[in-house]
Amino acid sequence: MRLLKPMNKKNKIIYLTGGIALFFGLFLWINKGESIDVTTISTEVGIRSEVLISKFRENEELANSMYTEKVIEISGVIKEITFLNNRTTIVLYGNDKGSYILCDMQSSQKQEVKDLKKDQNVSIKGICKGFLKDVIVLNCILINKKMDE
Repeated sequence: MRLLKPMNKKNKIIYLTGGIALFFGLFLWINKGESIDVTTISTEVGIRSEVLISKFRENEELANSMYTEKVIEISGVIKEITFLNNRTTIVLYGNDKGSYILCDMQSSQKQEVKDLKKDQNVSIKGICKGFLKDVIVLNCILINKKMDE
């Protein structure tokens, strides 16, 4: 006895079209802050990376209302830097090993980011998009590079 029927061509097209639409919608939602120039917008909140993650872990709903879709400045220590798929990302340590802050940098920041090192203190300004397992911050720029002493 077969429990599942093989999909016919019409159903495959419907599921494929729905999947593409869902992916495209998610892509647009994630990147809707890309056109905002954070260099000209005042920072709404300044916070340390450990504190930001703690706020989201303690009460995600409250943290979303305080930080999501706002221009924030985050100070923290670099865990790693990646240059994948024409994207530059700085990962900041949080208060535990399970969550980090993923800062997707503006393309104009690539050369400045190349000068940074792991375990260096930095301040980054960007648009907070919320918390999945990590805090996501888009359209980021370096505010300053705090050289290790």
